[in-house]
Amino acid sequence: MTVEHAHDEELLDVVKRVAPGTLLRAALDRVISAGTGALIVLGDDPSVAKISNGGFDIDCPFTEQRLFELGKMDGAIVLSDDAGTIRRANVHLVPDSRLATAETGMRHRTAERVAKHTGKLTISVSQKRDVVTLYKGNLKYELEELRILLAKGNQALQTLEKYRYRFDQDAFRLSGLEFEDNVVLSDVAGLLQTGAMMRMVRGEIRRYIYELGIEGRLIALQLDELVADVDDDIHMMIMDYKAPSGRQAPDKIFESVVGMDADELFDVNRVCALLGYRSEVNIGERRAHPKGYRILSRVPRLPTQIVLELGKRFGSLQRLMEASLEQLDEAEGVGETRARNISEGLRKLRENILYGGAT
Repeated sequence: MTVEHAHDEELLDVVKRVAPGTLLRAALDRVISAGTGALIVLGDDPSVAKISNGGFDIDCPFTEQRLFELGKMDGAIVLSDDAGTIRRANVHLVPDSRLATAETGMRHRTAERVAKHTGKLTISVSQKRDVVTLYKGNLKYELEELRILLAKGNQALQTLEKYRYRFDQDAFRLSGLEFEDNVVLSDVAGLLQTGAMMRMVRGEIRRYIYELGIEGRLIALQLDELVADVDDDIHMMIMDYKAPSGRQAPDKIFESVVGMDADELFDVNRVCALLGYRSEVNIGERRAHPKGYRILSRVPRLPTQIVLELGKRFGSLQRLMEASLEQLDEAEGVGETRARNISEGLRKLRENILYGGAT
């Protein structure tokens, strides 16, 4: 499951509210340890009041000890939206019984229906299985043990590391082909495919980090290091190779690639179609000429605004490589000193990539 879609963003928002380090998670851990079970609703508005019977008003600040003690009663606990206040306790909830639920236990059936009826985050803590299940609207998510999450997070990091190595190798090879003006569309599609796989794995790791809370800080640092500059590199590459007929912005194009299923993602024709190319036999073997954005973005201390200006002005990497200092100087915002740095930077990049074996 990728976390770049709206449904996944909603899941992340839900999960981080009960992540380790939050007061609510500390209270839930107490309930689990005691084996009492609990039914908790976050939000006290008319939609919740309408399906509530009995109970009593509390209206006191939330603490983990208070929620733990109130959880010993059979009824539900209703908190404020931000979980900062305990509104009511021992409440009997009666959601619409016509709402579909696949749950079998009474507490879980009620929790799922309350979430669908009100749209509020509803938490069910199983008394016998020590399981915390989150419901919000049609979303359902069961929290996993920290040790399992840590193992999954580290395994996903290893997978991402392999994809990053492949991405760097493919990007390096593409740079060499660009300087030789020998790129075909399958080279571009290949880098997009690897980047999309990285984005998907990144989404999985991001969910683990949210659910781990304070326990996920090390994984978060490793994730940031592994994905550094990848999105920017892909953005510039799409600008390089997007067909004139392609109307979508580079970020939108990449999101469309990420959203493909496995069969579509590894279909070169489909990936090239998103770049604005018409489907044809052996489309992957069609020659493609970079505008120079991605290579220019690797010139040290060159602002993005200048990269965009030069790419637009010259229209191809080959013309940029052949441009004189005077021609570079004529571009808005460049100037004599920067023109010299650009020319020298491009020359060094070409030598390093074609002859030095270093990016």
